[in-house]
Amino acid sequence: MENPPITYHVDDRGIAFVTLNRPDKHNAFDDEMIASLTSHFEQAARQDSVRALVLQAEGKSFSAGADLSWMKRMASYSREQNAQDAMGLATMLQTLYTLPKPTIARVQGAAFGGAVGLIACCDMAIGSKLSKFCLSEVRIGLIPATISPYVIEAMGARICRRYFQTAEVFSARRARRLGLLSEAVTEDELDSTINDLIDNILKNGPNAVAAAKALVHSVSHRDIDNALMNETSKQIADIRVSDEGQEGLHAFLEKRPARWREANND
Repeated sequence: MENPPITYHVDDRGIAFVTLNRPDKHNAFDDEMIASLTSHFEQAARQDSVRALVLQAEGKSFSAGADLSWMKRMASYSREQNAQDAMGLATMLQTLYTLPKPTIARVQGAAFGGAVGLIACCDMAIGSKLSKFCLSEVRIGLIPATISPYVIEAMGARICRRYFQTAEVFSARRARRLGLLSEAVTEDELDSTINDLIDNILKNGPNAVAAAKALVHSVSHRDIDNALMNETSKQIADIRVSDEGQEGLHAFLEKRPARWREANND
């Protein structure tokens, strides 16, 4: 029986691992994999037991981008078929970007084309110092359209004007400086660095973590005016009187672990 191209596993800490599982193809993805990723991201969003999600890949490469066979099929599509096909990728990226749990990309080897978009959609990305990145679309006469909102947010518009047009390969060190990676570490340090992030996440109130992520989405790029001040004041008032907010405040004042920390230690 052939291995599934995407696997999904939740460990006893409540960490969901979504794994690209085509190492022989350098985890190049097609429409089937995109649909499977969307389904698994939606599954993680629905499961109350899931506290965070790690997006990772088997083999030497994180992902080489679009699969050659898929590209061959796309070449014969009509404009309408291409638009529908691209919307599947756009939906998957948006599902990952808005997933109401912390998301961490674990990156090794090559991350080309659409794979850069996957990384940019995650809240945090830890990469091997040997990993390489490329927004390669213009090399074959295309553009990184569906991934562009997320990559531009991660790296900035002027930086993207360069790499969208040159299709240069850039290093993990540069990806870290440009904001695509949160950290660049040795291959041996990838898992321990991610576990450190997870340990910190698990110390925090699950609802507060989700609300904090939503807060960034709702506040970024907005003018600091009375409407925003009123909105953020209402948000902190709501969470202070919530069950989790009350538990967290009382645990802090009483110098004891909050209930969610006790549950995680069981």
